[in-house]
Amino acid sequence: MKAIFQFLSELQQHNERPWFLAHKEEFQQCQQKFFQEIDRLIELIARFDPSVRNLQAKDCVYRIYRDVRFSADKSPYKTHFSAYINPGGKKSGYSGYYLHLSTSAPDKDYPHTCFLAAGDYMCLPEVLKILREDIVAGQGDFEAIVKAAPSFYLETSNSLKRLPKGFSEDDPYGEYLKLKNFCLIHPFTIEEALQEDFIPKMADLCQEALPFLQYINRAIAYSKDTR
Repeated sequence: MKAIFQFLSELQQHNERPWFLAHKEEFQQCQQKFFQEIDRLIELIARFDPSVRNLQAKDCVYRIYRDVRFSADKSPYKTHFSAYINPGGKKSGYSGYYLHLSTSAPDKDYPHTCFLAAGDYMCLPEVLKILREDIVAGQGDFEAIVKAAPSFYLETSNSLKRLPKGFSEDDPYGEYLKLKNFCLIHPFTIEEALQEDFIPKMADLCQEALPFLQYINRAIAYSKDTR
């Protein structure tokens, strides 16, 4: 892992194509190491979450190349390594476990330099509707699931200012109804990522977040069935 962070730190300072091409072999070695760690993490998660069985790192790891077509920032490369482990792989539309390794300071897109997230960061409108109806019907079920993952915090920075139309202002769980992102986050340090037990610890955290993911994925599956 140390080589990965060293490469990312240097890339942050030299985010340009000539430098990257000159260090392509170093990148490939770091990428291979990251793939190995993600394969190991998938194997551990699959012991308690069979929905990710048969996945491989290639199904989950994101490319390092940025899509700059609609961005004012034309830097060609991401300065992080990341993977999204979820049923069917990162493009399936289901909720999953997102691992983010970086040396960059937090920004509007990434709230921490390094973190593990669980859930769905960009819920579709039809999924949001189902989740909100489930929260009202459950009257405390969702809150209990959130509290059952004490190593995480619930991401609320993108919440609505007011309750969505059709929901009562008196609902005791109204703050959850304002959520647009159904996502749990666990930040960690680079030093923690360099420890030998890092991947097993991430797997333990994923198991803690499993009931939350199952709650979200149930709504996603229902939305797919009713299309």
